[in-house]
Amino acid sequence: MLDATLLRHGLDTVAEKLTTKNFTLDCEGFSRLDLERRRIISEAESLKAERNKVSEEVAKLKRLTEPVDHLIAQQHEMGGRLKALESAEREAENAFRDFMSRIPNIPHESVPIGKDESGNVEIKRWGNPQEINNPLDHVEIATKLGIMDFERASKISGARFTVLRGMGAKLERALIQFFLDQNIQAGWEELLVPYMVLPHTVFGTGQLPKFEHDLFKTFKGEETLYLIPTAEVPVTNIYRDEIIGAESLPIRHCAFTPCFRSEAGSYGKDTKGYIRQHQFHKVELVAFTSPENGATELEHLTRQAESLLEALELPYRRVELCSGDLGFGSQKTFDLEVWLPSQKCYREISSCSWYGDFQARRANLKYKAKEAKKPDFLHTLNGSGLAVGRTLVAILENFQQKDNSVLVPKILRNLMGTDILK
Repeated sequence: MLDATLLRHGLDTVAEKLTTKNFTLDCEGFSRLDLERRRIISEAESLKAERNKVSEEVAKLKRLTEPVDHLIAQQHEMGGRLKALESAEREAENAFRDFMSRIPNIPHESVPIGKDESGNVEIKRWGNPQEINNPLDHVEIATKLGIMDFERASKISGARFTVLRGMGAKLERALIQFFLDQNIQAGWEELLVPYMVLPHTVFGTGQLPKFEHDLFKTFKGEETLYLIPTAEVPVTNIYRDEIIGAESLPIRHCAFTPCFRSEAGSYGKDTKGYIRQHQFHKVELVAFTSPENGATELEHLTRQAESLLEALELPYRRVELCSGDLGFGSQKTFDLEVWLPSQKCYREISSCSWYGDFQARRANLKYKAKEAKKPDFLHTLNGSGLAVGRTLVAILENFQQKDNSVLVPKILRNLMGTDILK
């Protein structure tokens, strides 16, 4: 969530920056809601001050044993007005908060300006994609190996679910273990978090209210619980309403979870195969740092995700997203895209984002330096380290052999207990 003060003192500037993110800020709406909210607060405070004066006068007259009935009647009348104002204040606060919660983050000044993904900038490439004559896609490979079963998954759960069988299930499990081991070794503390969270938790990371249509939810009595779309949600909120000592920063966590997404609006896109599922596995990297170290931490997080691809010998590229392709809450993002021979292009496998204090304001995440007079909002970052299913797809396609077998990446062979899938 943006700082309301930023909008009050530079509304036109903020609106102009948000246009680069293809968002039109309702400046008139902001001013109206903000002024109404502040008017009610001011009126309520004035009435409270007036009521306090009357209370002092009542106490004074009682000591002098003089009549106070007229003042007590005035107190009751003020109490009624104040109750009405408090109700109006709650409504105004809720309307203002809802308005603010739907405004995306402002792109960082270093982000290239562009309308959509065509404006993204390639930063680097690693590895040389092998020349594979008539490459099979991962669905054809997995079907020949008998390691993915889409039809039976559909019978169980419907479209966009998959049953992994035999060595397919083992490869998925090996990747999860490999990612966790590598991240922990690099200094990221592992967390095992709940897969269902309360509405305020999803609000904290920015999925609510704007993206509720993309979430699955369930109920515990009258209480709503959302199935997490990524471990980013519970891990980012783990320190909500706390004040972290600056000496503890940066804090770096990794977490493996299943992820649940309705993929609303993506029909017809990657519906075949294992790339875009309603349920998938991911190891997430989440970091908390001070504002001055945000850019450095983004590079650190991105390099950690890149190191996993390099260890697996998977060709990839790093792309900086332009303003028009940035996610709702991100102020700067690097996408890592892995090479898929069947598509003859790079596809996203990790999105490494720096949110500034956008999520911290929503989830009340703060830190305090010893010499500081008051706490400040943390900066949050996250990225996949890595998306397990998409990595499995990339391995099947990049290591496919002429005889329809698949070489196992060297670094996974001990975990897999074999050099080849056939």
